[in-house]
Amino acid sequence: MSGKQGSWADLYLKEDWWAIWLALGIILVALILFFAGSSLKPIAVSPPTWDKFSAVGAHFAEKWPWYLAQLAMWLVIFTVSVRVMGHKVNEYIPGFLILFALTVLILIFSSWKWAKGYNLEAPLVALILGLVAGNLIKLPQWLDTSLRTEYYIKTGIILLGATLPFTLIIKAGPVAFVQATIVSLSTFFAIFLIATRVFKLDPRFGAVMGAGGSVCGVSASIAVGGAVNAEKEHISISISLVTIFAIIMIFLLPIISKALKLDAGVAGAWIGNSEFADAAGFAAAQAIGDEKAIRAFTLMKVIGRDIWIGIWSFALAIIAVVYWEKKDRADAKVSAMEIWWRFPKFVLGFFVASIVISVVSLGYLEGSAYENMEKLLIGPIKTLRTWTFIFTFLCIGFTTRFKELARFGWPPLAAFTAGVIINVPLGFILSNYVFVKYWTETIK
Repeated sequence: MSGKQGSWADLYLKEDWWAIWLALGIILVALILFFAGSSLKPIAVSPPTWDKFSAVGAHFAEKWPWYLAQLAMWLVIFTVSVRVMGHKVNEYIPGFLILFALTVLILIFSSWKWAKGYNLEAPLVALILGLVAGNLIKLPQWLDTSLRTEYYIKTGIILLGATLPFTLIIKAGPVAFVQATIVSLSTFFAIFLIATRVFKLDPRFGAVMGAGGSVCGVSASIAVGGAVNAEKEHISISISLVTIFAIIMIFLLPIISKALKLDAGVAGAWIGNSEFADAAGFAAAQAIGDEKAIRAFTLMKVIGRDIWIGIWSFALAIIAVVYWEKKDRADAKVSAMEIWWRFPKFVLGFFVASIVISVVSLGYLEGSAYENMEKLLIGPIKTLRTWTFIFTFLCIGFTTRFKELARFGWPPLAAFTAGVIINVPLGFILSNYVFVKYWTETIK
């Protein structure tokens, strides 16, 4: 089949694996410091809530060395990994310095009491700022090297795993997978059949859009595009469509959830079912204002939907070789290892992070011991997680061009919209009625 098959070189050449090494490395350091009676907390710094700017000045007068230390940490790790993956360091470094500086400003703004009153969470502010800058200002081409959206979001998701108890994954994970399977299959076939039967689009194009809309937008579009040997334009259009609806849902789903006064767990599960990208879904879940929503979203999106990337890639690779590509049937063979090569490896990192922290927490289950662990171990990881998500949303904003999104024409948009029309209501019904008990009672 067409497409580059994975190899052991992926361990140091692919962003999936680098995200694992980076996030698990941070968690390991946090554990070592915690057991030594110290903490990663000083370097995991962020502005406090403020209502007078003098408080911000006082904070930075005291903490500026730690901000520089965190900058050095990110810069060294990201620069080394980006260089190994074959990108230009002389372009990455200045670009990341800009990302970091903007992230500091965004954190300051979102920590303002006025901003908090309007639920202007840092990732959402980053997206808005990025979209404005990306569409009104001509950004230099060298900045693209530092806009590693997938790398940052995968690192953040693995760090998120460290804040999600593995016992919760065991309890609610199967439900999340069943619910996600229902939505994934329904959405995929709606997009695919309308694209191919109604608009007569290339089936490979329909498959890429179907996967992008039903599983995990960007990652699924790229993985399935490679598996079925789709044209680059098809993958690009699918990613653009995912971006459009992901941005819309960031604002729409939290507003509707709050208007309907949905339980935070139900809202998070619905967002996990209906959002089209991990980063966008996290921002929407965070806008609910409850960690319960983030946990439910993570279970639904990462455990329920993202693992379908490998399954869809393998199944569609076989169909593409046997039916869509005009090759001799003797050559129509796809290795079962394709599931492994296409499987999103960062999900493994997410599981490892959850298991490790869950095992450690068994010794700190009550009273002050648990509070101390939350403060010195979990808290700093959550803070660094937020930094990675802000990096992500700045990148999404900078790379989204509304003029370019208008070029792909009516048929792909109509087919993808059909999937949205099925995806969003179905996710709501399953989250708020069919599996409501799990999302209201199991998620804490």
